[in-house]
Amino acid sequence: MRFTKDHEWVALDGDVATIGITAYAAEQLGDVVYVETPEPGRALKAGEGMAVVESVKAASDVYAPLSGEVVEANPDLAGAPETVNADPESAGWFARVRIADRAEYDALMDRAAYDAFLETL
Repeated sequence: MRFTKDHEWVALDGDVATIGITAYAAEQLGDVVYVETPEPGRALKAGEGMAVVESVKAASDVYAPLSGEVVEANPDLAGAPETVNADPESAGWFARVRIADRAEYDALMDRAAYDAFLETL
């Protein structure tokens, strides 16, 4: 798994990246009540908004950590947005993206670097 400073995580399987928000982000949001995932087929550019998550506290954009094409959105989140809180770094994933550039993935933080980054917040 790799991580961004915006608290997204990425798990890569071949050239398909599964993307979600970290446990830290889910905790900061509080109880998630709505998730808008990206449409399959959508082209993403790293850094642009790709999804929206709403909680009892706030609405937040989820940013694409990588460029590529959305191949699948998590169908379970529409009916069970609380999955983002219950299992943010696994079942609470937002989208799967066929990545355009492996170097973007390689440039993200590993778990140790992300944990060290959290210590600075």
